Amino acid sequence: MRTWDAVIVGAGAAGLFCAGVAGQRGLKVLLIDHSDKIAEKIRISGGGRCNFTNRLLDASAPQKHFISQNPHFCRSALSRYTPQDFIDLVQKHGIAFHEKHKGQLFCDHSAEDIIRMLLAECTAGGVTLQTACGVQAVRALDNGYELQTTQGPVQTRSLVVATGGLSIPKIGATGWGYEVATQFGLRLVERRPGLVPLSFDGEAWQPYAQLAGLALPVGIETGDKKARMHFDEDLLFTHRGLSGPAVLQISSYWKGGTPIRLNLAPEVNLPERLQDAKLRSKKLLGNELAALVPSRLAEAWVGQDPALQRTSAEVPDKALNKLAEALSNWSLTPTGSEGYKKAEVTLGGVDTRDVSSQTMESKQAGLYFIGEVIDVTGWLGGYNFQWAWASAHACAMALPDAPPA
Repeated sequence: MRTWDAVIVGAGAAGLFCAGVAGQRGLKVLLIDHSDKIAEKIRISGGGRCNFTNRLLDASAPQKHFISQNPHFCRSALSRYTPQDFIDLVQKHGIAFHEKHKGQLFCDHSAEDIIRMLLAECTAGGVTLQTACGVQAVRALDNGYELQTTQGPVQTRSLVVATGGLSIPKIGATGWGYEVATQFGLRLVERRPGLVPLSFDGEAWQPYAQLAGLALPVGIETGDKKARMHFDEDLLFTHRGLSGPAVLQISSYWKGGTPIRLNLAPEVNLPERLQDAKLRSKKLLGNELAALVPSRLAEAWVGQDPALQRTSAEVPDKALNKLAEALSNWSLTPTGSEGYKKAEVTLGGVDTRDVSSQTMESKQAGLYFIGEVIDVTGWLGGYNFQWAWASAHACAMALPDAPPA
């Protein structure tokens, strides 16, 4: 049986990067994945162009862009491996990229460029990659671990869990990493879908189901007082509810049974503009409103109230004010989310109290956790990939040196 300096389970973003860095340090590394197709989450991310990092990440204040029971946990790794460090690697491999908005960086061509880059880094480090290799059991030894896999037993001095979370099971997500954590007595923070569309049921949603496909910029928020979160992003109506960047962002902060609040015309002073239309316009209110918000949205709102289905001059002030309030402060309570099948990330995971922020080693000696499996979740926009790179790098640099030949 071959013994490895490090076995990394999970050939996604964090696992691939950790393997490459550790291998180039001179460690004998085995990277295994239960699927025969690696890095699927990279492949489908960013519409197939991989939003691989974000220039605006502030490692000195990670709580701005990361959710965790201890949002400062990720500061150490993020400050030691920055977005610019990863950008330098991307440029070294000649990958063309562009900034979309709000610091989000995407490949010009394809997410496959990032996958090829990570595989090239693994090759440079002499990493052995085994796909379609499931881990059936893990056992602690005096100086490492023994893994029973579908391709035979494996021994290693260091075991790195890089298996991601529960989101998007159709591409291979499992809870294996959480099972290993539990096996060795590590605590878990409750898991739930994050960066996920929100759904609405019943007759109350019927007037808006017809808006499926409509996208528009909005202000969105949830929570109250200190717990209030606000984003200015694009909203997308779907047949089942709401999606788009605005909803994906707020979903990570939304708690079941509570409302979200939407400003559907954040750039417009609706009370002022509607009163102005009443004074000067002979057009139907619906036509005036369609100049301020998308016409389909205007039709859906006006269609619900007969008092609004007349010329602007004929609409009572009370009805105008009610309409302005409804559009600029629309409060609605989702019945749920689309769940892990549509979630981009998993909130919660291995409790950071049981993991070193410096090395990613758990309180179980020689057992490391990196990436999404830990209770660190970033905003939409490249932050989760940067956490994958940073936590992987911290771990790879901290793994014990290879013993003398």
